[in-house]
Amino acid sequence: MNKIVLIAKREIAERFGNRFYRWLMVLGPLLVLGLVYLFLSRAESDKKHWNVLIMDKSNVFDTKLAITKPDNLSFSFINTFLDYEEFAYDDLYQKYDLAISINEKIVSNKHVIISYREYPPESIQRQLVYLVERRLEEIMVEEFTDLSVEKFREIKQSLTFNLKDTYDPKNELSTTASWVGFVFGSLIILFVFMFGMTILRSVAREKSNRIVEVLLSTVKPRELLAGKVLGVGFSAIFQFVVWTGIIALGLFLFRLTIFPDIFTGSFVADTFMETENGQEIINQNIFVDLVYRQIHYANMLVFFVLFFIGGYLFYGSFFAMIGASMGSESDGQQFVIPITLLIFGSILSGYYAIYNPGTLLNEWLSFIPFTSPMNMMIQLANGFSEGTAWKLFVALGVLFISALIMLFMAGRIYKNGLLRFNHRLRFRMLLNWTKK
Repeated sequence: MNKIVLIAKREIAERFGNRFYRWLMVLGPLLVLGLVYLFLSRAESDKKHWNVLIMDKSNVFDTKLAITKPDNLSFSFINTFLDYEEFAYDDLYQKYDLAISINEKIVSNKHVIISYREYPPESIQRQLVYLVERRLEEIMVEEFTDLSVEKFREIKQSLTFNLKDTYDPKNELSTTASWVGFVFGSLIILFVFMFGMTILRSVAREKSNRIVEVLLSTVKPRELLAGKVLGVGFSAIFQFVVWTGIIALGLFLFRLTIFPDIFTGSFVADTFMETENGQEIINQNIFVDLVYRQIHYANMLVFFVLFFIGGYLFYGSFFAMIGASMGSESDGQQFVIPITLLIFGSILSGYYAIYNPGTLLNEWLSFIPFTSPMNMMIQLANGFSEGTAWKLFVALGVLFISALIMLFMAGRIYKNGLLRFNHRLRFRMLLNWTKK
C-alpha cells in the first residue's frame, strides 16, 4: 500500500509540475465565466421595434395604455381573447410580436399573461410592466379612490406577469434542463478523455525510455497501475474542485457587481420568489434564471463527481491497457481511435437523450457504462418521476462494477505487455494477455 501511495504522489507531483495543467486550472474556469458573461450581456434580441396586441375583452383599459407612445413599441387593442394557437398561427395576427391578456378581474387577481413569438429582452419586459401597471393605477385611482396617483402608488400591490411562449404555452417542448445535464455530462467526458490520455502518455513514456524496467524491480505491475490511476485521478478531481470554486466565485461577483440590475425586476414567469415587501419577482433573462435558479447545484455536483470517478476508472483502464501493450507509437495511435469514437458516441447519445427521452434505446443507453455518465446527468437535470430514482443508483452500480472488471483486465494486460517491445499489437494478443 505504501508503494501505491508513493507512486500516486509521484504522479501528482508530475501533474502539478506540468505548466499546461497549471494554466488549464486557471484558464479553464475563466473561459467558462467568459462564456457566461457573454450570454448574460448579449442575450438581448436584435429586434428594434415590437408590435404588441392587447386583448382587452371587457375594455378595462379603454383602448389606452400610454399617453406618450414609446418609439420601440406599437400597440393595438381588440375586444376579445385569442387562444395561444390562434395567435400563433392565424394570418391576421402574424404581424404582432407580443400579446397581452387583460382579463376583467385584473383589479382583484393582479394577474397578466404576456405571450411571445420571440423572447423579449429585459428592456422590453420592463417597459411593458411599467406601462400596464401605470395604466391600471390611473384606472383604480379614477374609479375607486379619492387619492392622488402618487399616494396610491405608495399602497398599491404589484401585478403578477406570466411570460408564455405562444408556440409552447405549457412549456412542454423546453429542453433547457436537458442541456444543463448535457453540459455536466460533456464535462465528465472531457475530463475523462483528457486525464485518460494523461495515463496513456505517462505509461508510454515510461515504457519507451525503459524507466519501467527500473520501477518493476521494486514494485509489482498492479501496484504501479493502481498508483498511476489514483495519482492522475486525484489530480483530475483537484482541478475540478478548483474549477468549481473559481466559477462559483465568478458567478457570485457577476450577481453582485456587473449585473445587479438583472436580479431586481418585477417580471414573473411561472416561477416566483417572495420578497420582504410581499412582491413577487423573477429574473428577466432566461439564461440568468437558468444559471442562478434552475440548476440544483448540490445534486448535480455530487453525482457529477460520482459519475466522473466511475467513468474515469472505466475509460482510464482502456487507456492504461493501450499504453502498456503498445509495441510502437503507431500501435498506440491505432487503438486510441476506437476509444475516441466511443467517447464521441457518448456525446451523441446525450444529444439523442435530449430529443428522444422516452425511447427504449435511451433507457438502455442510461445503463451502458460507455454512455451512462452522459445520459444519467441529463435525466438528473430533468428530475426523476416518483418511484424511478432507483435508475440513477443502478446506473452508478453498473458503472462501478464495470470499472472494476475493466481494471482487473487492465491489470493483466499491464503485467503482460509492459516489458514487451517492438511487437505488432493485435486484438487477439490482448485477449490472450487477459487470460494469463
